[in-house]
Amino acid sequence: MTTTLPPALSRAIDLFIEPPSDPDVSRGYLDLLSGQSSAAPPRNTGFIQAVWASGIGSLLYDNAQAFARRFLGAWRTPIDWLAIPQGGVALDIGSGPGNVTAALGSAAGPDGLAIGVDISEPMLARAVRAHAGPNVAFLRGDAQRLPFRDETVDAVTSLAVLQLVPEPAAAVAEMLRVLRAGRRIAVMVPTVGTMPPPLRLLPSSGAHFFGEDELGDLFEQVGFERVRTKTFGNIQWVRGRRP
Repeated sequence: MTTTLPPALSRAIDLFIEPPSDPDVSRGYLDLLSGQSSAAPPRNTGFIQAVWASGIGSLLYDNAQAFARRFLGAWRTPIDWLAIPQGGVALDIGSGPGNVTAALGSAAGPDGLAIGVDISEPMLARAVRAHAGPNVAFLRGDAQRLPFRDETVDAVTSLAVLQLVPEPAAAVAEMLRVLRAGRRIAVMVPTVGTMPPPLRLLPSSGAHFFGEDELGDLFEQVGFERVRTKTFGNIQWVRGRRP
């Protein structure tokens, strides 16, 4: 297959550890998961992940996230705080319908690049239709094993995704690995709040509700510095910087 790469995807692939020799971007995004070997990271097979990965789930999530980001301050991505340089590279892990990725692209400017990574094909299809552009690219990939070389991005964000990742510590370590020195990360997750401890992990749904200090401690353990947390009810933002 010979495929002409959109400019943003071409620039994204230039950041890969091992660029694919014959990438298929016929659906507007690059799929790095199809045909993956048995050595791939563990997958979430729970109910909530299955819903979000479906066509109707992607539609519901798109509308719900748009509402939450407009009317609920806890859902607003701290774009200004991330301090994305003009011409920089920003990474959105679990990009869903792509609206946050597009905002990162606007912050990075026309010479910058925003890359959205998601596991759901319906989500990626919606994101490509609505937000793909000269400096916004989308990949189907796994947060636990990012394709990028060390220290290749200037900002990382992730909105309500880590609770669905089977090994969140691996995902956070990957976020640190690809972030350049001195650059910033902001991640939002649901927290347990007043929920009884046995309900923090709901096996049938595959969703993990983080303890109050759990993600902040994990950030520090993998090597982030200046870690700060801010909680709004059962929603928590964790911010940090790579030394």
